[in-house]
Amino acid sequence: MSRLKLMRAPQKYVQGKDSLLQFHEEMQSLGSKWLFICSRSGHKMCHGKIEQSFSGTTDTRRYEIFGGVSSVGEIEKMRKIIKEDGINVVVGVGGGSAIDTAKATAHYEHLPVVIIPTVVATDAPCTGLSVIYNDDKTFNSYLFYPKNPEAVIVDSEVIANAPVSFLVAGMGDALGTYFEARACQRTDAPSLEFGGITRSAMALCKLCYETLKEYGVAAKTACENHLVTPALDAVIEANVYLSGVGADNGGLAVAHSFYNGLTALGGHSAPHGNCVAFGTLVQLVLENAPTAEFKEVQDFCRSVGLPVTLEEIGITTDEQVKTIAEKSCVEGESIHNMSGDVTPQQLYAAILAADALGKKA
Repeated sequence: MSRLKLMRAPQKYVQGKDSLLQFHEEMQSLGSKWLFICSRSGHKMCHGKIEQSFSGTTDTRRYEIFGGVSSVGEIEKMRKIIKEDGINVVVGVGGGSAIDTAKATAHYEHLPVVIIPTVVATDAPCTGLSVIYNDDKTFNSYLFYPKNPEAVIVDSEVIANAPVSFLVAGMGDALGTYFEARACQRTDAPSLEFGGITRSAMALCKLCYETLKEYGVAAKTACENHLVTPALDAVIEANVYLSGVGADNGGLAVAHSFYNGLTALGGHSAPHGNCVAFGTLVQLVLENAPTAEFKEVQDFCRSVGLPVTLEEIGITTDEQVKTIAEKSCVEGESIHNMSGDVTPQQLYAAILAADALGKKA
């Protein structure tokens, strides 16, 4: 029996320069007692504009700087605040960890959640899952939610003033979206929502890749100069919405398994998106993609400063490559969504081949 097709997304997506000045106007239907779970930098960058949006209203706001990790204890602390203050809407302000903490807190308290990303380094804002850690910062679990956030609001000016390395890493994470979804579609593998892949999802994934190719270099230049331009806005949408909703409803394959295998080494410092970008090149080698397609992706990576060699993500020994290949292929990894499956030996060869092609180019 074929898998039922399924599509999920945030109920509302708002993006643009100074969009946070419209925060209350856009979100007022959700409630009137707000808990903002903020990273330090998120609070600094967004508090003024958010407060301005509430002028003349009687809504209550509480801002909490969270502990830096989406941990079990941190979530419990926020749940306690919700009960004490009678909060009816949760807002996550910051990077991935602040967002994950807000999503989990809202889920357990059965409340709506709004996401305000202050960097676009991953496609986490729109997705219906969180990564949860133990209080000692070790991995606890992936928490899958029955729905996506009620709303996501991105202020393009905040992103333009964040370090450009975050934007580039986000382009790397977004780069895998189309190629991983395409691999899942070929094998009728499930999306991250455990459903079949709709035509709508594939259209978003493809548009994500096309947007990166078309506007990536111009967006990076705009961000380096702290300017909000149509190109930067296009890439913000690709990194956050097209990639987030695309991956959620399209599925994962080699690129994300490669990243997971890499984390098994411990102590690596390359951003998630940079590793996913190189993992995408590895996937294209495994698929025996046409030379022109491989070169197009490789050229894109080079044009925006994403890695095309192992050394650029800090991998320097054959032993490391062997470990990545083994750990990427453990049971339950998304690499098994590939047609014909992939063995550690095949992956090892593809990793070295992608690296060799990167060194040669």
